[in-house]
This record gives sequence, structure tokens and C-alpha cells, in this order.
Amino acid sequence: MSAALSTTAVSGGFNDPVLGSQAAFRRIMGAFAEPGTTIDLGGFVSAPSPLTPAIATLLATLADADAPVFLETDDAAETLAWIAFQTGAAVLADPADAAFAVLSPMSDPKRWERYPLGTDVYPDRSATLILSVEALEGGASLTLSGPGIETTRRIAPLGLPAGFIAARAANRALFPRGHDLVLAAGAHCLVLPRTTCVEEA
Repeated sequence: MSAALSTTAVSGGFNDPVLGSQAAFRRIMGAFAEPGTTIDLGGFVSAPSPLTPAIATLLATLADADAPVFLETDDAAETLAWIAFQTGAAVLADPADAAFAVLSPMSDPKRWERYPLGTDVYPDRSATLILSVEALEGGASLTLSGPGIETTRRIAPLGLPAGFIAARAANRALFPRGHDLVLAAGAHCLVLPRTTCVEEA
């Protein structure tokens, strides 16, 4: 590893390893508990491209030696080194064993089934998908319903891939198996658990 690469990997962790990681964890768990609620994960860590602040914080908080990562995006050496050093997680060449999958923008939903879906007995063995979008507002309005939402909630992410709504409906039908999905834009993200119904508004 070069000196510059080592510096990038080592210096980009939590600004406050204890309080920062705890605060990030609480925000992320809150997002999972309240689907469609936007949270700010900026200012916690810094990481090389293509990891945005939100994605980097998610991985730094949740990935570890028992939760490997697959990158559908370009796997630049600096990115791999950062993930390995900051999380201890392996970056896999095969998506079949991933606990977290960082998808490329406009990733084809037809290919998402290659990531672990869990089993009826062990649904927690599924992958959490992380999809970059242009923005979390400004797109077509979608209606969310399901656990964690009192009635309905509206979101309007910009830059969703074709077939997104159909893919989420098919995923929900697999319950208790299925993928939880994080939509991330810059420093912000929201969560669509497998139990959330996503419909056109």
C-alpha cells in the first residue's frame, strides 16, 4: 500500500470514534424503524469516491468482519483500502455472500436477486442494498405504507432505475426473506425495509 493510499484509508474514519459512531448508529436505526424518513449522515467520516458521506457512514457503522461488502460500483484501490481499514469487512468479488451491496447508480433491479435474500428460518442473512440516487426529493411521488408508518408517507427520490417499484413489490412478497434497501444522496439517506409497500402516488 502506498503512503498516500495508507493516509487516505487511515485518516477517514469517525471524527469521534465513540460518540460519533454511537450517534450515527442511532440515526441509522431510527431510519430503519421509520421507513422513508430522511436522515443526515454528513460530517461523521470522510472516504474516497465513489463512497458518498452517507454510504461511507453506513458502512463504517454497520459493516464488520462478519458483514462483508460487495461493490457494484468501480472498486478503486483507495475505496477498497478504506473499507478494509475502517470496518474490517472483506470486499467480495462474488455478490452471493454479501451482507451489504453498494449498487451503482441506476443499477438494474432485475439483477438484485443475485444478492442474498435470506431464508425463512434465517431472514437476517439477506443483504442490505445501498443505492445512490440523484436526490431524495424532486422525483415522482411515491406512497409508502407498512410497519413503522402510521398511515402513509410520501417520498420523491430522483434518479430511480426503471423497474424499481415492481422490484420492491416482488421483494416484499418474499417476506420474511428479501432485501432492505437504503437510498442515498450525498450526506442523506432513507431506508425502505422489505416490509414497506412502495406504490406510485
